[in-house]
Amino acid sequence: MELESLYTQLIEHIGEDPSRQGLVKTPERAAKAIKFLTQGYNHSLDDIVNNAIFDSDTDEMVIVKNIELYSLCEHHLLPFIGKCHVAYIPTGKVIGLSKIARIVDLYARRLQIQETLTKQIAESLMTATNASGVGVIIEAQHLCMMMRGVEKQNSVMSSSVMLGCFRNQPTTRNEFLTLINR
Repeated sequence: MELESLYTQLIEHIGEDPSRQGLVKTPERAAKAIKFLTQGYNHSLDDIVNNAIFDSDTDEMVIVKNIELYSLCEHHLLPFIGKCHVAYIPTGKVIGLSKIARIVDLYARRLQIQETLTKQIAESLMTATNASGVGVIIEAQHLCMMMRGVEKQNSVMSSSVMLGCFRNQPTTRNEFLTLINR
């Protein structure tokens, strides 16, 4: 109820009438939406992984690419939308495939900047799997840059975090970059 009240105040402060027919239920809908968009605060890495780590003799690169993500920029509370490419090299353990996408969502559904999101995903996957290396690349469009400010419609931000052998071994990094660009 408190969020609804805040949205009512917001509507009033921008000069609108919250009792207008089209806005009557907007505070309730907006409160539900913001709770959904920030639901990552209600979960932890352990909740998401949920023991879905399995023994495996696989020691070759595992890649999941084009994981769509939707997040909110902490500076303007406007969406950024994009895709995430994740890779890791197992050391006796693999993680359930869907858990990688869920880790992306865990952090995307919080307020942050893209650079932080990229780092959180990489460090969490490294922690969960004890991999010899993790690579994460995010490519996203930021509505804070598209709808306001400089209004650049075709700009895409790329951020990457390379840990372990992805950072220390150029061949591993290059293999990842080559495979995600196929």
